[in-house]
Amino acid sequence: MTSQGNPDQQIGILRETIVALVRSDGPDLSARQLAVLLSVYLSEGPHTVRGLAADLNVSKPAITRALDRLGELDLARRKVDPADRRSVLVQRTPRGSTFLQDLQKVMQEATKNAAEVRLLPAQANGEPALRAV
Repeated sequence: MTSQGNPDQQIGILRETIVALVRSDGPDLSARQLAVLLSVYLSEGPHTVRGLAADLNVSKPAITRALDRLGELDLARRKVDPADRRSVLVQRTPRGSTFLQDLQKVMQEATKNAAEVRLLPAQANGEPALRAV
């Protein structure tokens, strides 16, 4: 997401993106799995479990579980580091690249629709609610 637009529009873009992902036939990723995937694809490698855990400030077992799922879906793969066989490298896959290209298209469409979403006044419980206008 870019820093353009107001916070209401940004929340609208996030909502539209998540709804589109939920409705799609594609993989259903958790926020953690998506964060790991984006870290691998959007920052320079090589990526390791230890490095991803440090970057995301989560435990190595949490990264391992996320990578297990990403591996099942062929969105990322692990490979033993030939330079240090104790270390595992996380690699991109063609299917993961395609997934992110599709995600980018969904976000572009959500950005177009963001002007239609606005934040309602605070509800009785103090939480805002989104509504299309």
